[in-house]
Amino acid sequence: MDANTLGIIAGILTSVAMLPQLIKVLKEKNVEDISWLMSAILITGLSLWVWFGILKEEWSIILSNGFAVLVNLVLLVCLFKFKK
Repeated sequence: MDANTLGIIAGILTSVAMLPQLIKVLKEKNVEDISWLMSAILITGLSLWVWFGILKEEWSIILSNGFAVLVNLVLLVCLFKFKK
């Protein structure tokens, strides 16, 4: 397996990792067990990966981490919207 294929597979897996959590939150409207601080740190780290990908002109890094930023931003919005 070449490095590019490995990067694409890794990017896909890490990008979709939070989708089950987001789907559960949207269905149940329960964010009690989600940490806003963890979400903020994760979004910051993912955003830095996007920036790194832009600097390196690596589309697999840009797209996978960009998608992950989007998913986690929606989760963070839900955190504040559904917070009791």
